[in-house]
Amino acid sequence: MSAAVAEEKKTKLNQLEQLKKFTKVVADTADFESIKDFKPQDATTNPSLVYAATQKQQYGHLLEEVLADRKKSGLTGREQIEDICDHLLVQFGTDILEIVPGRVSTETDARLSYDVEGSINKARRLIQLYQERKIPRERVLIKIASTWEGLLAAEQLQKEGICCNLTLMFSLPQAVRAAEAKVQLISPFVGRIYDWYKKENKRDYSGAEDPGVQSVTETYTYYKKFNIPTEVMGASFRNVGQIRELAGCDCLTISPELMKELSEATEPLERKLDPEKTKSAKIDKLDLDENKFRWLLNENAMAYEKTGEGIRKFAADVVKLEKFVASKL
Repeated sequence: MSAAVAEEKKTKLNQLEQLKKFTKVVADTADFESIKDFKPQDATTNPSLVYAATQKQQYGHLLEEVLADRKKSGLTGREQIEDICDHLLVQFGTDILEIVPGRVSTETDARLSYDVEGSINKARRLIQLYQERKIPRERVLIKIASTWEGLLAAEQLQKEGICCNLTLMFSLPQAVRAAEAKVQLISPFVGRIYDWYKKENKRDYSGAEDPGVQSVTETYTYYKKFNIPTEVMGASFRNVGQIRELAGCDCLTISPELMKELSEATEPLERKLDPEKTKSAKIDKLDLDENKFRWLLNENAMAYEKTGEGIRKFAADVVKLEKFVASKL
């Protein structure tokens, strides 16, 4: 290889670097090493990711430290386990914030997805634990499921200056209600939408015809057309094709495996989502009250099923984490 060709290869930006030029890249992992490798702006965690990380030898000490500290809390039984899990989630978040320059998303308990007061109290608790570790609240996003109750909780929390990330989002009505609630950020689940249609219609999808890509594009277009400041963060990707189709989205949260794939590709990456292109879009404003929200969500079989299934899966992961903590006590 000539020196000139070698030099050109070196100066060519890989697709992850190209993506960072117009989209905030967020690490979808609780693995510190991966975060260090790919240098994302933000990171997002959940009980499933934290549980997976605690199974790795290099993170065992985090749980041991939290256990040693919280055994002196005076709490017992169920309360003690919940307290340890909260501290563990926040400990992971705090350590991640030493690596990323931006924000970390921390999940509330999915079992509170239909409990407005419970979600609000859990969010306040997590923010309090971050503040005890000298982490300012603007560096933390509290993840809440996109149920009617979750959206009501987020609306109240945003008024208190606690920024929320509305997760398990599968439809425009959920996104529109989140915008009305003035939430900081939403996480539409590209891969799970794709999974549903692939299974339902017994066929594969790729490129712009991918239903998950189309759903996020629709929400992004709606937000930009109506000057809604809530950030759109595509999540739960199954392949890099989906990420490439959403290049230009405000944020994308990407697993280490897919970040690695993007970092090894050097073809030019085209920006697909652009606020300027949304101005001419033909979309009507959606007016929602609780009845209309619930009906529209019910009418969308994919969104209705995936929201419920996602809450059940996240709740099962919380239980898994709790059982693991209990086994260490």
